[in-house]
Amino acid sequence: MEKKIALKYGNEEMILKIEDENILQVIESNPVTLDKTETEIIQAALEEPIGSLRLSELVHSGERVCVVIPDITRAWQRTDLYLPLVVEELTRGGVRDEDILFICALGTHRPQTVEEHRLLLGPKLADRFQVLDHDCHDQENLVYCGETSLGTPVWLNKKAMECDHLVLTGGIVYHFLAGWSGGKKYVLPGIASYETVMKNHALSLNSVRGLGPHPDVRSGNDSTNLIHLDMLEAASLAKPAFLFNVVTAEGRIAGAVAGHYQAAHDKGRELVDAIDGVTIQEKAELVIASAGGSPKDVNLYQSIKTLINAREAVKPGGAMIILTESPEGLGGNAEVQEMLLGYDTVLEREDALRADYSISKYVAYYFCDSAEKFDLILVSSLDSNLLKKANIRIVKTLDEALALVYSKRGKDLKTHIMPHGANTLPRLV
Repeated sequence: MEKKIALKYGNEEMILKIEDENILQVIESNPVTLDKTETEIIQAALEEPIGSLRLSELVHSGERVCVVIPDITRAWQRTDLYLPLVVEELTRGGVRDEDILFICALGTHRPQTVEEHRLLLGPKLADRFQVLDHDCHDQENLVYCGETSLGTPVWLNKKAMECDHLVLTGGIVYHFLAGWSGGKKYVLPGIASYETVMKNHALSLNSVRGLGPHPDVRSGNDSTNLIHLDMLEAASLAKPAFLFNVVTAEGRIAGAVAGHYQAAHDKGRELVDAIDGVTIQEKAELVIASAGGSPKDVNLYQSIKTLINAREAVKPGGAMIILTESPEGLGGNAEVQEMLLGYDTVLEREDALRADYSISKYVAYYFCDSAEKFDLILVSSLDSNLLKKANIRIVKTLDEALALVYSKRGKDLKTHIMPHGANTLPRLV
């Protein structure tokens, strides 16, 4: 019997028509019970910290506190809701407004505008405080804190390090390099130097030339993930006093953790797994994944999360169909385009990445590596010939993509379907 499944594509939908017996699983996030308001969730976490005293008990009058916050690309974390409650804790502990410093953890991102700062602080705090943007290139405002066991020199924001207490805020989701975002990421890359960030992120490549991405550097992995472990070691050099992180679902805060920067983050990762970690019994011959529609498929660069998650569900050498409208083209910067369009082989791309690593280059390289190891077909508005050198097929409709796969592999393919591929991480039992 034929089954029809609607998959988001930009601001519209495409209908997948597939034989029911070929569907292994429709991979969706797990159901969430939301029986508390967002404010109640935030307050409960601050009142019951993990592995730590309450923030109000850690700080004292006359001490300076640096609160590290996300940038505007992570506005979904609802900083405007939780930062006022974090400040209330500081005030309760006797800290004066003039002794609270907000630093935006830009990592290597662009500076924020005054209006973006106000949006991040929210109306309750915007008139009381200003926000400083971290600048990873400002050598005058960086201080050397030591070197990790993996050889990463740790240069961090001087103003943050001069404060008596460092408070990390943010949100936790799966991250394709660090395993999970939040926690230690608000030190490295958040307030680190460009050199520190690039040295850390270069651990994403296998130590042996030609083997490509390191297999342990991936979403949802921590214990053997070198980038995660290196970030954690760098964060320990910063000696964070406290952490507050949120977890979201269905467009709102669904959970929060507070306390020791490592212990609380451990608990937060469990919350993310409970929502977006989806168990699969086996990998599929074919994975069909939608990024989840606009804005998650605004350009190819933004679709990297979907590709990474889809790879977790497909057999070696299998086929992946990724729905990404990409109305704004390839996205990213000139480095993305050069990596995708400027080389003939994946090995040439890997050599270029090793010679001069950047995150943008790695994202583009990962697409090319995926096309080398799998049949990768994009359903996209991109020009059909644009990515020929990268061995990536581009078609305009889902039916065209299926026809290509079926003509090569036959129609009876065991298939996983991922309607929200950017969010859900398949986990093989």
